[in-house]
Amino acid sequence: MQKPASGHDHQLQMGVRRFGRVNWLGLATLARREVLRFATVWTQTLLAPLVTAGLFLLIFSIAIGPSRSDVMGVPFLTFLIPGITMMTVIQNAFANTSSSLVIAKVQGNIVDTLMPPLAPLEMVLGYLAGAVARGLFVACAISFAIALVLGQGIAHPLWALAFVVLGGAMMGAVGIVAGIFANKFDQMAAITNFIVTPLAFLSGTFYSVTALPDVLQGITRFNPIFYLIDGARYGMIGVSDSSPYLGLVVVSGVTAALCAVAWWMLKTGYRLKN
Repeated sequence: MQKPASGHDHQLQMGVRRFGRVNWLGLATLARREVLRFATVWTQTLLAPLVTAGLFLLIFSIAIGPSRSDVMGVPFLTFLIPGITMMTVIQNAFANTSSSLVIAKVQGNIVDTLMPPLAPLEMVLGYLAGAVARGLFVACAISFAIALVLGQGIAHPLWALAFVVLGGAMMGAVGIVAGIFANKFDQMAAITNFIVTPLAFLSGTFYSVTALPDVLQGITRFNPIFYLIDGARYGMIGVSDSSPYLGLVVVSGVTAALCAVAWWMLKTGYRLKN
């Protein structure tokens, strides 16, 4: 007679995870896929943002730069560099995760991500790895080009790195939430055009918030992207409108909250399994 399966064998037959607490292989595979997604089309994902950032700096320097006085004690063009760099980083980090999910949903292959033995947290981390990597690549490319052309160095490299990584993680988490929520490309375009872009442009990218009326200053300080821009400005040129420590706390808290929302969406299958 066949020996009955033990309780342990029965659990294995039912598909219980055999990878320990973390499926490192699955996590690394998802992260690698997300990195390869933007690396294989580098002219669109890496070169294009570099050209766009260069055009921003060129247009502002020609149109406003010569007649504009110093801002926060530095030349206007120098003041612009961190804001444009971080704006490019967050836009690309958001695009990486949101496009990955929306394309998978529209094409009907989202099941390829949901079926493997990956926990919700592992999926969040895998997607964020791609967003952070893309943000870092973009930031390094812009910083290298600026150093080469303008001779502009980085005042506090560790602070700059911290805010670039946090910016990529925060906007990558926003991209996961938006990508899960949106079922069509026009819904994603609406989120980008009416939420992400305005928050990026109205966060002190092109100006110091001290130039705003008190009411608008208060409103701006509720925008977490303001702390990303301001923190990057401190890291790159050594000046800021608020304390970088405060920015670090705010951005870390917002990133953690957004990651929790993304984790819940993936855990429950919200707008993914129905």
